[in-house]
Amino acid sequence: METILAALADGFLWLMGLIGLNTDLMARYGLRFLDGVWVTLQLVGLSVFLGVLLAVPLALARVEGGKVLARAAWTYSYFFRGTPLLAQTFLVYYGAGQFREQLTDIGLWWFFRDAFNCAVFTFTLNTAAYQSEILRGGIQSLPAGQMEAAQALGLSRVLAYRKIILPQALAIGLRPLGNELVLMIKASAIASVITVYDLMGVTRLAFSRSYDMEVYLWAAVLYLLMVEIIRRVWNVLERRLNRHLAVSR
Repeated sequence: METILAALADGFLWLMGLIGLNTDLMARYGLRFLDGVWVTLQLVGLSVFLGVLLAVPLALARVEGGKVLARAAWTYSYFFRGTPLLAQTFLVYYGAGQFREQLTDIGLWWFFRDAFNCAVFTFTLNTAAYQSEILRGGIQSLPAGQMEAAQALGLSRVLAYRKIILPQALAIGLRPLGNELVLMIKASAIASVITVYDLMGVTRLAFSRSYDMEVYLWAAVLYLLMVEIIRRVWNVLERRLNRHLAVSR
């Protein structure tokens, strides 16, 4: 296996040289770029997953929470969708340092002193606001009769949401949720400004040592590959989960 991987690596370097790319630069930083891709995938994957967990109660608060909860959820969504993600990242990363003593007293400084954790925390809050609006739109687009029918069958409101309403809302919002995932991958480059060595962080490091703009071309291609893979996977998911809609047409 190691022999095969070595042969593939040599072949890749040869191909890069054939099309005019700097093979020496690739040999020095190629593995670092792969590590950067892995950090980017971890950052985005954790943020989007945790964002879903937060988005569901936010969406339900907008629809079912009454005046106070609905207003609070709207305010949260308005703030995080209306301010730049870069500013939010700075507020968490640098702002946490202003409250080091308080965070230490409650046992949370270990979390906020790590740049990766701060990026995940900020990205989660940001994407949850967008995902909650997508879910809210999906819920409100469903006929009101579905909830009435579920309650007529003896289902509680909570069970009706879990079994009937939310699965349909997710299916309806699948495409915009995919768009949000793509946007998060591209926005994850912001993490590099707080010393996270994601793909863009590694690119900046490689450029600072080589002064070769080619490394940014590599980064652009790798981001494009990640986005294209997600686009194709999402197309398959959408066809499978929404095939009943195609049949009904």
